[in-house]
Parts: sequence; structure tokens; C-alpha cells
Amino acid sequence: MTDLPTAPRRIPRAKVLPEHARAHNRALVLQTLFHEGAMSRADLARETGLTRVTTSDLVGELLADGIVVEQGVRAQTGPGKPAILVDIDREGLQVVALDLSGATEHVGAVLDLTGAVRARVAVPRPADGDSDAAREGVLALAADTASRATARVLGVGVAAPGVISRDGVVLTAPNVGWHGVPLRSLLEEQISAPVVVANDANAAALAEYTLGGSSGDLVLVKIGRGVGSGLLVRGELTRGGRDAAGEIGHVTVGTDGGPRCACGREGCLEAWLAVPALRERMAAADDSESVLRDAGERLGIALAPVVGTLDIDDIVLSGPVDLLDGTFLDAAVATLRARTLSPFADPVRVRLSAHGDDVVVLRGAFAMVLDARLGIR
Repeated sequence: MTDLPTAPRRIPRAKVLPEHARAHNRALVLQTLFHEGAMSRADLARETGLTRVTTSDLVGELLADGIVVEQGVRAQTGPGKPAILVDIDREGLQVVALDLSGATEHVGAVLDLTGAVRARVAVPRPADGDSDAAREGVLALAADTASRATARVLGVGVAAPGVISRDGVVLTAPNVGWHGVPLRSLLEEQISAPVVVANDANAAALAEYTLGGSSGDLVLVKIGRGVGSGLLVRGELTRGGRDAAGEIGHVTVGTDGGPRCACGREGCLEAWLAVPALRERMAAADDSESVLRDAGERLGIALAPVVGTLDIDDIVLSGPVDLLDGTFLDAAVATLRARTLSPFADPVRVRLSAHGDDVVVLRGAFAMVLDARLGIR
């Protein structure tokens, strides 16, 4: 009998250290304040399930760090000492966010922790393949945007196209011409703040979850110059073993050929859905609605196995509303329903992003910093 290979250990050997538990509790306090608003220490202890002593200790630490502020006493409703309210310093902390996914421009913004945009900068997107111009342009945009901050900068979030490693290296972004570009380290050399870099669709998915109230089981499909997706399972971004989870743009949909893709193959989802090519086909067709219907069906074909495999219940589309709403969306939903098991697929929501195509990636970059710096999701 042939010996079977020994299965790898799945349980981490490292002990759970006290500082890990403290970091978890700190994030729990901040997440509760972010989503629920100002409250007393006693209320915060009840909401989080932590002891009053632990909660008070953590709040004291966060006050000293300048993350949380006291907001005066709550109106008295009974006997006893009035409670002092605490909250995240929503206007005294700011985030620099960069969206490098646009078809015609790169955008930078400064946001406070209410999510309000305090400043916005846009520059033309360099020509495809001009990697040096793109790199220098991004560094200049980051410096310009950061200079517009009027309060302490919590961090810099960068949402970029392509496959991006956990340490902020753009492994490949063919449209930009980047391969192995250490974007995070380049920016941290220039800006004295922590930098987080992630794929644009992953960032947009995080925005829908953290700021839009979406389910923790979510697929966001971003349709623009290219096509990509971000995937959350139980509230955790799924990155994959090679940081390429969600790269559905180069999945072939159908066996009938199709338009030639930038990757050199025919019939990739991106070749069917990418906005420039889609608009060109609509302009050349006698029936533009049939072009949108066909594109929507192709998306439904690509999404059906994702829903069937992972039991996803929330699918969000981000892209131009004039293209995605109506015929395209209806065709995608009908195809998805026809290709998945009915009792389980019927409750799946397929909808357009609540944030709007022009800000969802910027808000995603903002959410990335909240997650990395404060543990807020």
C-alpha cells in the first residue's frame, strides 16, 4: 500500500499572547464607537461584553493616543453622577485616499473619520504602459493630496488596479505597465504616514462592508477600463495563495469565441464587459440593448459558480450607472438564477453600489486605513 502524505498542520502552534487579546479588545471598542456613535464607558462595556475595568483602561489608552476624545456629559435622567461620553475623534483625524483605477484620471482625497471629503485632487491618467510616468505621477499626487490635510493623518490608503501583494508590491498591472513595483515603500519614503496598498476592487468591497452595511458574504464586481472583483467571506477579504483572488476579468465565458482581450485570448469576461469596448460595440450595433443583454448574461455565467460554491448572498456592481442599470442588470440576474440552485439563489441580492462609481474606490481606500490602523470593519 502506498503511504499517503502527511496532512499539514492546520492549527497554529503559536500561543495566543496577552497583547493579541488586547489588540482585539481595542479594535472591538473602536469598531463599536465607529458604528454606534458616542457612548459612556459603562454603555461601551455593555455593548462590547468587556468588563468595565478593561473598557476604562482601553479608553484611557485611546485618549492618550489621540484616537478617542471625551465629548462632555450626557443629559442627566436620574440620580447619580452624570456619565461622560467618549467617541472616536472623527474630525480631528484624517485619511489620505488615492484611487488609481480611473480610465481617464487618478484621484486623491482627504477624508475625516465621518467619511466627509475635505479636499479632492484629480490628475490625468498617464498613457497605457508608461510605467515611469505613472509612478512619478502617483508619487506627486500623493504628496499634493497629503499636503491638503488639515489635521493629523491616520494613514494613506491606495487602491490600484492589478495583483497586489500583502506588503504593497504591485506584482502586475498590465494596463499601467507595472510589474514588481514596491508602491507602498515608495510612498512611505515620501510621506511620513503609514501606507496601505490594495487592489481597487478589494477596496471597493471593503467600502460596501464597512461603510455600506453589506453582508459579510459579498462579491463586488468593478467594471471600468478593466473588470475585477473583490470577495469577502464572513467579513474577511479573500486574497488567495498568490494574492490574485477575484481576478475574474480573464475568465473565459462561453465557448463561442468572442472579442479579443488585451491578454491575447478571445472571450474573456473583461473583453465583453470593459466599458470602452462595451460602448464601442453599442455604438456600432443596430440594437444597443441586445449588446447590454449579452454582456449581462456573460456576467451571470461568471458569477453562478461563485455563488454556488461559496453561498454568497450579496453581489454588488460598481461602474457606470447608464450601462449597468436596467437591461444589463436584469440579464445578469436572470442568468444567475437560471444557473444556480433555486432555493438558495433566490435570496441573493444583485445590486448597484450604494456609494456611486465616482467615490466607492476612494471610500474603499479610506476603509482600508480604518481596518489596518484601527481594526475597524
